Amino acid sequence: MNDTTNLKTLENNLKERIKSLDSVIVAYSGGVDSSLLAFYADLELKHKALIAIAVSPSLASFELEFARQQAQKFNWPIYEIITTETTSSEYQENNLNRCYICKSTLFTELTQLAKEKNIQNIIYGANLDDLNDFRPGHKAAYEFNIIAPLIDCKLNKKQIRELAKLNNLPSADKPQSACLSSRFPTYIKISDTKLATIDKAEKFLHDLGFKQVRVRHHDELARIELDSDEISKLLENENSLKLITEYFKSLGYKFVTLDLNGYRMGSSVVTAGKN
Repeated sequence: MNDTTNLKTLENNLKERIKSLDSVIVAYSGGVDSSLLAFYADLELKHKALIAIAVSPSLASFELEFARQQAQKFNWPIYEIITTETTSSEYQENNLNRCYICKSTLFTELTQLAKEKNIQNIIYGANLDDLNDFRPGHKAAYEFNIIAPLIDCKLNKKQIRELAKLNNLPSADKPQSACLSSRFPTYIKISDTKLATIDKAEKFLHDLGFKQVRVRHHDELARIELDSDEISKLLENENSLKLITEYFKSLGYKFVTLDLNGYRMGSSVVTAGKN
C-alpha cells in the first residue's frame, strides 16, 4: 500500500469514526489537530457539530485571532467559552499538575455545554504521537470520557498535516503551539498580569515576522526562543535587536536574552523535583 492510498484509508476511517459519534463538540484551539477534527466534524455531521474554543488569559491573542479567522474561512459554527483555570490557586502554583487542572476546567465547561445543546460526545485533538509525551491533560480527558478520534484512527502528526494540506486548512503548516503558561519554569507562580506581558512580547515578535516564537519568563529576564534558521535572521538585524530590547524593557523586563539553542518544546518544564 503506497502513502497516498494509506492516507486515503486513514481519512475514510476518520470520517467514519466521526460520523459514528452522531453529534459532537470539538475542543478547538486553532492548531492543526483540532482544526482537522473541526473540518471533518463539520463535513460529516453538519449542524450536529459544534466547534468550541476556550478563551482565557493563557490563550495567546495571536492564537485566538488565527482560530477565529480559520473558522470564519470555513463557516464553522464556532462557540467561544470563557474558562477560569488561571484563577485557581493550584493552577497558579504551576506544578506538574497544571495541565490537568486546565483540561479539567475545560472539559467541565464543555460537558455542561453538551448538556445544554443536547450533544452526545466531546472530541479533542490528541494524536498518536502525543502518547509518547508527558501530557497530564490526557488523564483529565479519560476521566471526562472525552474521545480522541485521531488516536482511535491511528493518525500521527505527519499524516494529520498532510490531510490538513489536502483540505487547504490554514493551520496545515502552523508551528506547534502551547498555552502561555508553558513559558514559566515549573513551580514559578503564574498570574494573569504576567501572562498578558508574555502575550504582548510574543505578539511583538510575530509582528516582526518571526514564526516559531517562545518568550520564556524568568522574572526580570525574558529568554527568547526562535527556530534555528530565524536566530541568524535576528542576529543580522541590528534594528530588530534594538526594537525588541526597547519594547521588552517597556514591558518591565530588565534583561532580554536570545537562547542560542533555539526553540525547544518544554524547555521550561522541570520533570523531577523542584529547582
